[in-house]
Amino acid sequence: MNFQQLRSVREAVRRGFNLTEVAQSLHTSQPGVSRQIRELEDELGIELFVRVGKRLTGLTEPGGQVLPIIERLLADADNLRHAARDFSQHDVGLLSIAATHSQARYALPSAVRDFRQLYPQVTLNLHQGSPKQVAEMLLTGEADIGIATEALAQYDQLVTLPCYRWTHSVVVPPNHPLLDGQPLTLQRLARYPLVTYDAGYTGRAHIDEAFAREGVQPSIVLTAMDADVIKTYAELGLGVGIVASIAFDEERDRNLRAIDAGHLFAVNMTRLAFRRGAFLRAYVYAFIETFAPPLTRRAVEQAASNDAPIDDDVGL
Repeated sequence: MNFQQLRSVREAVRRGFNLTEVAQSLHTSQPGVSRQIRELEDELGIELFVRVGKRLTGLTEPGGQVLPIIERLLADADNLRHAARDFSQHDVGLLSIAATHSQARYALPSAVRDFRQLYPQVTLNLHQGSPKQVAEMLLTGEADIGIATEALAQYDQLVTLPCYRWTHSVVVPPNHPLLDGQPLTLQRLARYPLVTYDAGYTGRAHIDEAFAREGVQPSIVLTAMDADVIKTYAELGLGVGIVASIAFDEERDRNLRAIDAGHLFAVNMTRLAFRRGAFLRAYVYAFIETFAPPLTRRAVEQAASNDAPIDDDVGL
């Protein structure tokens, strides 16, 4: 038994049993992947995959039982390498961060700047995606830490930590009727076409829940993942924009005005997550604390060891 055999099995499952893709990801040949899998099956005395001819179509029942063990063995091997590097090169390495656009664009820059001053020899690799994609990048090991508002807390395989709370703002061009000084209500908002986030992004669920609770039907004419896109169309007069408050900057958004909507929509919590059981190098803990100061190394280690998330009210 060797790690290449284990990786071949793991990648076969991750790549939907497409051995061509498995071979590409492992930088080997398709016959080589098939041989590695077959040799492991022969050694274990069980078939791990269901086959139709030469094609793999799924996991057998024994394969489904063995796969978590293979995942743990490979994760432990990665942890061993990371631990060795942490002792031999404690301030040199790669930190991969997966985040949604809003987090990457508005929340992360200052933390990245401060972290770079502390660890100039650590290369940062920033991936962007939907909350679900952020979670998947963590689960596959493509990213070390992930930052998003939705989805992360839904995965038992991840340790999730609360970072900061935020609310929404309404953005409109100057002289818009909503700037008349009257209280902002859901009923008033519903009189205008709205431009806001796609479902599953940046607190959109709280927006929908607020309108539904009041029995008000909004006219949402355009949705996007990106607050900058929403602001652009709001500026053009396509509709009233609803964005995360952190996405509005008076200097940069001079052609828009913001109205606080924190009283209309529920408060959102942005979370940071990492794969349960993963070894975090010292500079990863440093980045986490730079991004969210209450999340000290001790707090993060405690959350991971307790096998439960930190309460949302702790330190925030």
